[in-house]
Amino acid sequence: MMITRRGLVGSIGAAAGGLLLSGCNRINANPAVRGVLGSAEGLTMRAQRIISDRSAMAPEYGAADMSPIFRANGTRQPTSADYAAHMQAGFAAWRLGVDGLVARPQSFTLAQIRAMPRRTQITRHDCVEGWSAIGKWTGVPLKLLLDQAGLRTSARYLIFHCADLYGGAPYYESIDLIDGFHPQTILAWALNDAILPVANGAPLRLRVERQLGYKHAKYVQRIEAVASLAGTHGGKGGYWEDSHDYEWYAGI
Repeated sequence: MMITRRGLVGSIGAAAGGLLLSGCNRINANPAVRGVLGSAEGLTMRAQRIISDRSAMAPEYGAADMSPIFRANGTRQPTSADYAAHMQAGFAAWRLGVDGLVARPQSFTLAQIRAMPRRTQITRHDCVEGWSAIGKWTGVPLKLLLDQAGLRTSARYLIFHCADLYGGAPYYESIDLIDGFHPQTILAWALNDAILPVANGAPLRLRVERQLGYKHAKYVQRIEAVASLAGTHGGKGGYWEDSHDYEWYAGI
């Protein structure tokens, strides 16, 4: 029987006397429990990298499997005046920057991104709040943007800087280059054959289909290639990782 990452975390919780992870805004505060989870996190990440194909695909579904409603997780709408102005103008002046450890820093308009080769995939979104939904995403493969920018050999991670504040802090997330170049990793601009709604992350949302929902950053406005995560905000690679000790690698 194959032991999944989620199953392993569940078994650890049971052994600890019933660990409960309830929602995206709460995690057990016991340092010992966090230490056990942290150790398991490193173990399962290494194990998954060893036993799984780098190009292994997340399951994809048919149109008949799509959920009638795709819930919005996290921020429903950024509150900044800058974002409000972009939204009012239909994001016509929105730009996505790709910089950091790249040979050719880029600044893409939304029109340019929508004109690029696109990928459409029907996949399941799994949220740590306990719900899942199947949706149809269309967007540009992240690989195409990275290829245009030309990653330097020292780059190891990609940080996604977002337009929303969460808990008063700038929202950000990160992935490594294995997931960055994965064919199912896209910057989505459409959901269920319609332009991406604001509540679901308009104008651009990361879809990294082999990871849990909190890794799928919304309102992406800048991608930064870095050698280390240590110098960004709390240094753990994401808002939830910094503030609530969520695992950096959320593979499923």
